[in-house]
Parts: sequence; structure tokens; C-alpha cells
Amino acid sequence: MHIIYNCYGGSHSSVTAASIHAGLLKDNVVPTSSQLLKLPYYDKQVAKDHGLIRYMGEDEYKNKIYITSKHNLGSNYETIMRSLACIMEISNEKLVFVDTMPYVNWLMVIGGFLSRRLGIVFLGRPIVIKGTQISFLKFTHLVNIIKIKYGRLNLECQ
Repeated sequence: MHIIYNCYGGSHSSVTAASIHAGLLKDNVVPTSSQLLKLPYYDKQVAKDHGLIRYMGEDEYKNKIYITSKHNLGSNYETIMRSLACIMEISNEKLVFVDTMPYVNWLMVIGGFLSRRLGIVFLGRPIVIKGTQISFLKFTHLVNIIKIKYGRLNLECQ
């Protein structure tokens, strides 16, 4: 399976969820600022990175975990990606798209906007980190649902 976590900018919520899923973060401990900043791509994506699918690692079921941004595409993002997969003869059953936006809080939105969009990193980064820490257990819950659903499925196929 290929599990692609996606959010607006690909810098915070998708990175956090994918990092939990790939084992880069423990799912039972809210990470420190330092731990979040050590993650690949956390608060680092810039305009030219948008739309790129980035590999984050593998889970215990051998699923490949990725992140990407989708900006304002909303549900159209998945439709476009599945259409491309079909053209390329890639089985849609092997692709899972996970939208992390429902778990984003207003601190993440404001901090992410200041840090990534306006480039005011010194102000936005602490805000987005605090927001990520507040929503961390929600991201963990989401990841656990995905692991239960697609981990067992993958094991049955082997």
C-alpha cells in the first residue's frame, strides 16, 4: 500500500501524521518543539515544493508512507491522483489518501500562514508548533484508524 497524507501546504499536519505513522514520532507522547523541527519537511516546505509527493518511511506492515500538499483542490485532489494512477495502470486499491485538514486547529493555520506564506518564521513557527502539540493526539487517533484499516488489509494480501 501507498499511504499519502495530505494537507494544504504539506508542512505541518501531513508531516506530523505521516511521522507518527512511519514511527518517527511516538504516538503516545506529545513531541517537543525540537522533536517536531527535526522531522523531515516540518515547517520547511516552500512554494516550489507544493504538489510534490515526499517519502516519509515505512510502517510495520510494509506500507509506504508519503506526504503532499493540495492547496485549494479539496476532494478534487484525490480524484486527480486516482485518474493519474488509472492512466498509469496503477491499482487504485494500493493507494490511500488521508486528508489531515479536519485535525488542523486555528493556531496551526495562523502559525503556518505566518511562517510559510509570509516568511515570518520567528513569529509563526512557535505558534504552529503549539498548535501541532495541541492537535497531536487527534493526529495519533487518525493514524491509528488508518493503521487498523490498512495494516490488516495489507497483512491479508501477503
